[in-house]
Amino acid sequence: MKARTLRLAAMGIFAVTLAGSYPTGAAEPQPNKFTPTFGVLRPPSLEAVRGQASEWLKTAGKFDQAAFDALWKQTDRPLIDLVADTFALGNPDAKKLLEEARDVNAPPPAHVPDLLKDTKLPTFFRSNLALAYAQALANRRVYEEALEVLKTLKAEQVVDPAAFYFHRAVTEHGTLQKADATKSIGRLLDDVADAPERYKMVAALMFLDMQQWKAKDLGDISRQMNNIERRLDLARGGPKTQKLQKDVVARLDELIKKLENQQKGQGQGQGQGEGQQPGCPPGGQPGQGQGQGQGQGAGAPTAPQQDSFGGQNAGPGNVDPKKLREVVESWGKLPEKDRAKAMTEMVRSMPPAYRQMIEDYYRKSAGGNNNGGDGR
Repeated sequence: MKARTLRLAAMGIFAVTLAGSYPTGAAEPQPNKFTPTFGVLRPPSLEAVRGQASEWLKTAGKFDQAAFDALWKQTDRPLIDLVADTFALGNPDAKKLLEEARDVNAPPPAHVPDLLKDTKLPTFFRSNLALAYAQALANRRVYEEALEVLKTLKAEQVVDPAAFYFHRAVTEHGTLQKADATKSIGRLLDDVADAPERYKMVAALMFLDMQQWKAKDLGDISRQMNNIERRLDLARGGPKTQKLQKDVVARLDELIKKLENQQKGQGQGQGQGEGQQPGCPPGGQPGQGQGQGQGQGAGAPTAPQQDSFGGQNAGPGNVDPKKLREVVESWGKLPEKDRAKAMTEMVRSMPPAYRQMIEDYYRKSAGGNNNGGDGR
C-alpha cells in the first residue's frame, strides 16, 4: 500500500509531463470489448464506436443519416458525449434524462433513474448512458447520485474508461472519501491508456490535496463546511445536511475548548515558571506590575497580551455550543438584522484563529435552505 502511494505521488507530480507513453501500434479492439495488457485499458477507436452507435440507432428505428453524420463530424468532442447525443437522437427517455441532468436550474435527482437500472437493455446503451448521466451530475456537483450511478458500472463496459475513473474520483473527492478517491486516481493513472492530460492533471492535484488531509483538524472542518455549502446550493437542507451541520458544530466546539485549555495552560506557565512565586509575572518580584493601569509608575507588562484575550471583538473562546448550534441550524430563516446581531454576538466570543472561518461559513450558508429540499 505504501509503495502504491509513493508511486501515485510520483505520477501525480509528473502527470502533466506524461503524454502518450503507451504503445500505439496494437490492433484495434472490438467496440466495448477491452483487451487489458499489463493492466492497461485501451478504449475502442472513434470509428469502432461510431459503427456501434450507428447500429444501435438503426435498431431503435430512428436512424437519420444527415443528423448522424452531422453529429459524428464533431471529432474534437469526447467519445462519451457523441455516444450520449446519439442516444438522445434515438430514445426520447434518454434525451429527457440527459437534458435534466445537464440543466443547472433543474432540481437534482433524489435517486438513480429506473432507465439506468434496467438490466434488460443492451449494455452498450445502458452503461454509456449511465456514464454520460453521471458525468453531467458531477459537473453540477451533484456528487452523491453521480457516484451512486458510477458504482453500477465497470470501466470495461464504457467507451471512455478515463472519464469513468476521473468522474468517480471527482465525486469521491467531493464527498471526502479519501481512500476510494485515491484508488480511482490510481486506476486512472496506472491502468488507462492515453487518458486526457486534463484528467491526469486534475487527478494529480486531487491526490496531492488529499495528502494534506488530517482528521478533526481545522482543515477537515473547513472541508465539511464546503460540503454543507454545496448541499445547500442544491437545496438539500434536509436531515442529512442538518446532521452534517451538527457534526461541524460539535467539532468546532471541541477545537474551541482545546484552544481554550491551551491558552489557560500558557497563562499558568507564564505566571508560575521555574523559580517564580505564584502570581508573579516573569522576570519580576511579588507585587511588581500589579498596579498596572492604576496610575503613573505602575509596572509595565513583561510579555505581550495574548491576542485571543484582548482587542476589538476578542474573547477567551467561551462559546456556548447550544447557542452556536441554534444559530447554525436556523441561519437560513433569520431576518438580515437578526443575522447581523447573531454574527456579532457569536464572533465576539470566538478565538481569533476561528473567527474568519466562522464568518465565511455563516455568509455562505445565508442563502441556503436548512429545512427544506428533498429530504437529504
